[in-house]
Amino acid sequence: MPQGGHYGTSRVATIALVRAAHFESGQFFVLPAPDSPSFCSGATYLVFLKTIEHLRDDGLLQLDPETLEALVIQEGQRDGEGVWGRWNANGPGTARLFYELALGTNSTDFATAKPGDFMKIFWTPEVGNTEHGHSVVYLGTEMKNGEQYVRFWSSNIPAGYGEKSVPRSKIAQAIFSRLEAPGNLARIKSVPELDPYLAGLVTKRSSFAEAREKCGL
Repeated sequence: MPQGGHYGTSRVATIALVRAAHFESGQFFVLPAPDSPSFCSGATYLVFLKTIEHLRDDGLLQLDPETLEALVIQEGQRDGEGVWGRWNANGPGTARLFYELALGTNSTDFATAKPGDFMKIFWTPEVGNTEHGHSVVYLGTEMKNGEQYVRFWSSNIPAGYGEKSVPRSKIAQAIFSRLEAPGNLARIKSVPELDPYLAGLVTKRSSFAEAREKCGL
C-alpha cells in the first residue's frame, strides 16, 4: 500500500476509492494513488481486497463471479448495503460482516490480538450516528515513556495512508476481526442485501453492548 496523500471524506475521495479497486475480467486490481484523498474504511477495505486477490493468485481461494461482483465498490452505496456498505458503516461494520458471513473471529481482547487483524477503534463510548471511530489494520503495541501505545496502519488525519501510534488510554473500546475463512464470502448471496442494524446507525444511537451482540461477542 502507498504512503501519504491526505485524509478526506468528500465525493472525490469516494471516486478515488472506486478507481483504486478496479475490477476487470474477474480480477481486482488494487492500485490506490498515493497522492489522492482517502479515508479509513476505504483504506482497510483495499487491504482486504488485496488479501483476497493474493489468495486467489496463489490458488488458495476460489470465488464464483457473483461473489466477486458483490465485492465491487459502488459509488452511492448505502451503509449496510452489500459487502462494502457493511464494511463502511458506522459502528462495528467489519466485525458485523465477519460474524454474519463467518469470515473469522471477532474479539475485544488486546491480549489475543495479532498484527494484521482488522480493528475498529472507538474513541468514545458512543456507537452510531454520534460515534467517533477509526477503521485500521492493527500492527501491535509498543511502550513509549512508560505508556503503552497501539500501532496501526490506515488512512489517518491529516497525512492519509501510513502508520500511526496512539496511547492505548485514548481508545475507549476496540473490536478486532481476524480473516480466517475468506471462502465464506460466497454467503453474501444468502443474506439480506441491506443489514438493517448497520443501515440504522446512520441516524440512530446504539451502544457497545448492542455492537458486541451483533458481532457474536
